[in-house]
Amino acid sequence: MTQMNAEKADAVKSGFLAAVPFARTLGVAFTEIDHGRAVMRLPDNTDHHNHIGGPHAGAMFTLAESASGAIVIGAFSDQFERAVPLVVNAEIHYLGLAMGAVTADAELARDHDEVVAELDEGKRPEFSVEVELRTDDGTVTGRMSILWTLRPSTE
Repeated sequence: MTQMNAEKADAVKSGFLAAVPFARTLGVAFTEIDHGRAVMRLPDNTDHHNHIGGPHAGAMFTLAESASGAIVIGAFSDQFERAVPLVVNAEIHYLGLAMGAVTADAELARDHDEVVAELDEGKRPEFSVEVELRTDDGTVTGRMSILWTLRPSTE
């Protein structure tokens, strides 16, 4: 897949932040965006800490789900006139204590063209986005898998 141009990347960023006010509330910001990959960062904010001084699990869940949503916008926004993206399920594993800012690195786990081909056949395609959560020192503190679908507008 070709690299996303700056205009499309800016449109994905602004569209995502306009559509997801909770992510704005948490201060989630883009670090990278490309076809099939998004990296977002949750800043360290004491208002979002848990009982041990790290980012609340819900804030980290939102960060990971947000990165997956940015991928969906970037990869499939040209399909939104005929299909609505929806999360089917999400599973997160917290692997270690996160302290400070957290980064979510998300990747589309299925070929874009296969997903669109299923939609073309009138099916309701499903695809996963895999996310790794890590602290600034590179320590992996969590992994999340989000299953998305593109629900045809005719359903």
